Amino acid sequence: MRSAYDVIIKPVISEQSMDQAQEKKYTFKVATDANKTQVKLAVEEIFGVEVKKVNIMNVDGKMKRMGRTMGKTPAYKKAIITLTEGSKEIEFFQGL
Repeated sequence: MRSAYDVIIKPVISEQSMDQAQEKKYTFKVATDANKTQVKLAVEEIFGVEVKKVNIMNVDGKMKRMGRTMGKTPAYKKAIITLTEGSKEIEFFQGL
């Protein structure tokens, strides 16, 4: 069985994700084979919050050039977590 730390890889820190944090929406990079239920249980276990909704999207890798050869950055899966109204906020995002 996978631990919660195997499902949640790292938080996504960007301007858009920081703006959404004001609305109790937090963005995480998750394992590519994780589903919504696994992500919800992992976030609730790690941060001790109540999750209302989980949106997951697959992000394709971008094409990059290195001289005359073309390469591709790795693809990953991203999850946007919406917390319930009565839930506390995730403290990790408050200090940023």
